[in-house]
Amino acid sequence: MSISSFWNRKRVFITGHSGFKGSWLSLWLQMHGAEVGGYALPPTEGPNLYHLARVGHNMTSIFGDITDSHKLSTSLSGFQPDIVFHLAAQPLVRYSYIQPIETFNTNVMGTVHLLEAARQCESVKVVVNVTSDKCYDNPGSQRSGFIESDPMGGHDPYSSSKGCAELVTSAYRNSFYSKSGKCLASVRAGNVIGGGDWSEDRIIPDYIRSLTDGKPMLIRNPDAVRPWQHVLDPLSGYLLLAQRMWEQGDDYSKGWNFGPNSESVVTVKKLINMTEKIWPNEVIYSSEGQVEAHEAALLTLNSTKANRELGWKPRLNVDGAVAWTIQWYKAYAEHKDMGDFSAQQIKRFDEMEGV
Repeated sequence: MSISSFWNRKRVFITGHSGFKGSWLSLWLQMHGAEVGGYALPPTEGPNLYHLARVGHNMTSIFGDITDSHKLSTSLSGFQPDIVFHLAAQPLVRYSYIQPIETFNTNVMGTVHLLEAARQCESVKVVVNVTSDKCYDNPGSQRSGFIESDPMGGHDPYSSSKGCAELVTSAYRNSFYSKSGKCLASVRAGNVIGGGDWSEDRIIPDYIRSLTDGKPMLIRNPDAVRPWQHVLDPLSGYLLLAQRMWEQGDDYSKGWNFGPNSESVVTVKKLINMTEKIWPNEVIYSSEGQVEAHEAALLTLNSTKANRELGWKPRLNVDGAVAWTIQWYKAYAEHKDMGDFSAQQIKRFDEMEGV
């Protein structure tokens, strides 16, 4: 069954729909005829994808905190979804050092509240919990990439909170979901880039801000190796997995990696060099003014299971991911209609084959 015919008229509930990944996912599902409901904090002030692409115009949008279990449960049961994607999170590593309690409360207890609400809602058949590649215990020497059976861990509060969210997911799946016929999976992606991200302390958004402000960009850890991928690539994996769980049941209710191909696992400095070739900027490699915090020098994912069992492949390599991302920000700088431009990128992506 094609993606459009499957999602047409499906009722889909997305937590974190006002954020970067949630906005892209909401747009994509709307384009394929899904009836979309969302629950999230209001979008941040300043430019954001949710407002620029008019994400909320064709969906049911509810603003609330993921840790408000009563409001979350009432909102979800009121919408009566078929499928749930859980993306609401505190997503930043370095912020987690500043606000560890908020990070654990949002990422761990927020997951508990969502899974409990979905468990109690009879209409829900499939739940996909989006965690992070940083959920794995990372000694810094995993040259072949983490596989789904590797132990959970996390040195910093953010990474630990995502490892905890994975353990929560496993407990709910084994204790409740499998016994009730509901399907529950967790998904882990690499370092996602794409148009419409203005989050603090991320490479491309910081690069764009430095261009806008006319100030040099400061880069820490230029030699850190990360799996870079365009936002639509892991989202395509999440959609494919949810469809497979709906059609074939509990065999797909487990953890999944949706990372890029090996050639897209590059250093921060190489990513910046590729970006500079498309939109030149002054960059200074310095740790000045940065919060002292542990960050793994190496982080890679092995997505063989998704390739083999789901037939999923990334469609953009790192060069394409950077090009599409900078094209989006250039279009924004030229005052183009970003709802239309974002939809055009989704349509182009739908028509592509895996790389």
